Amino acid sequence: MFRPNPAGAFSVRALLGSIMPSGVMPHLEATVAASTPSLPALADLDPATLARQFAAWGCKPSHAARVLRAFYSGNEIVSSPARGLPQELLTRLRTEFSPSSATLAARQVAADGTTKLLLRLGDGRTVESVLMPDFRADRAAGCISSQVGCAMGCDFCATTKTGFERNLTAGEIVEQFLALRREASAVGRKLQTVVFMGMGEPLLNLDAVLTAVRRLADNALGGLGWRQITVSTVGIVPGIEALTAAGLNIHLAVSLHAPDDATRARLLPMGKRIPIADILAAADRFQARRGRPVTIQYCLLAGVNDSQEHARLLAELLGSRRMHINLLRYNPTGLSLRGVAYEPSSDATAEAFAAVLRERKLVAHFRRSRGPDIDAACGQLRRRTSSGARAAVGGDL
Repeated sequence: MFRPNPAGAFSVRALLGSIMPSGVMPHLEATVAASTPSLPALADLDPATLARQFAAWGCKPSHAARVLRAFYSGNEIVSSPARGLPQELLTRLRTEFSPSSATLAARQVAADGTTKLLLRLGDGRTVESVLMPDFRADRAAGCISSQVGCAMGCDFCATTKTGFERNLTAGEIVEQFLALRREASAVGRKLQTVVFMGMGEPLLNLDAVLTAVRRLADNALGGLGWRQITVSTVGIVPGIEALTAAGLNIHLAVSLHAPDDATRARLLPMGKRIPIADILAAADRFQARRGRPVTIQYCLLAGVNDSQEHARLLAELLGSRRMHINLLRYNPTGLSLRGVAYEPSSDATAEAFAAVLRERKLVAHFRRSRGPDIDAACGQLRRRTSSGARAAVGGDL
């Protein structure tokens, strides 16, 4: 079974070579190793690793759990006095660890409260994270990235235009979560759920994603809970199988975007090598093992995949499966890699599409369009910032 390497592109290249048609292989940079900040960041550590470090310093290993719990709760234990911890330990923490390896490169806030962060990592690369207000005034959802760039080549996505650079470490994923938690707290909200739907394909960085998920969910660390986490994929079947085998009580979302292989292959190059039937079969196995309905994500593109015939084909494809269909309203990103200017479906067309699904007893709902007045679509802010003058916000997160 394919198991991605969290710090290199060789396994990514091997898998892509088997699923991408010749001639459309996404750009992979030669240097793909994870960033190495001058000091290790606390987000890179788990309690057992930190406990061993404390023991090596001659300090009580039991302090590790307390330090990390305070860190995940937002207490600046490295840079502020901490009651009950020996001064020697605090000094070592402050001199040998960094509270964060990422800095804030840019921040945009939309009229609807959606906040997009562009974080600069220790090696200078940047990733996006998004905070989305919930219907409830005290809650918010977070969208985080798993890779710098993306190799999937989805034609309507802004991230794919910059290619794939490298995988994120588990610590860099955790730092996005902590940054969004602070953003939510600053506006009186609680970060309630997290989705891995930002830059990159999570199942091509599965080891780091699973490590981060465990830290976010752990009551002694992030405290988010398993059921509050969703991992999304374009349909990496070996990755879905590995995620199923991991046995985590999380949600799975599959970005389908078409009801047939021909239409899907025009939108997603990997669609030419991985049939929809294989993807749904893997999703079926995940759902049977975990007992949680899989979400099917479907971005409606005007004149491409939004006809009532497409809706009927989708209904036939899903049949009696107990899956939820999440209909997405497209946020235009300019010309695609193939030179296509995709547009969102009209409200009338979108509603007619949903009506066909509901008539066939399928659960279909629209995901609210977020941040139309900012660079809210995945990869937009990073691409704009990297192509122009970089926004200098500065400061550690």
